[in-house]
Amino acid sequence: MAVDVYINFNGNCREAVEFYTEVFGTEKPQIMTFGDTPPSPEFPLPEEAKNLVMHTRLNINGSTVMFSDVFPGRPFVAGNNISLTIISKNMDEIKSLFNKLQEGGTVDMELQETFWSKCYGSLTDKFGIPWQLSYDSGEA
Repeated sequence: MAVDVYINFNGNCREAVEFYTEVFGTEKPQIMTFGDTPPSPEFPLPEEAKNLVMHTRLNINGSTVMFSDVFPGRPFVAGNNISLTIISKNMDEIKSLFNKLQEGGTVDMELQETFWSKCYGSLTDKFGIPWQLSYDSGEA
């Protein structure tokens, strides 16, 4: 299990990822936009969000670095826009780590099934460090 880095941008994620792709000579990444997500009547997608990057990643010298734009209306603070990410094929490990990290912290999103993971959650630990935990079923 590795700890990966997740960096958020304020609308310029695609530009940043293209820059890092050139700098580090990586393969061109697949980019998922907020507009690519399944529609939800409970959460209509604002027009300004459709072309923003929801998720992409690069392999930089053997490390996975993931990227996203912040959703419109969500706070963005340069310098505080990085979270640590645990992705594991062991769901019990995800649940255990989440429960331990949330002690004294703040849960942003309870562990739950999403369209990209059977078990995903995010939180900020008691030291102010943002974490994302996600189960990897091995399915593409």
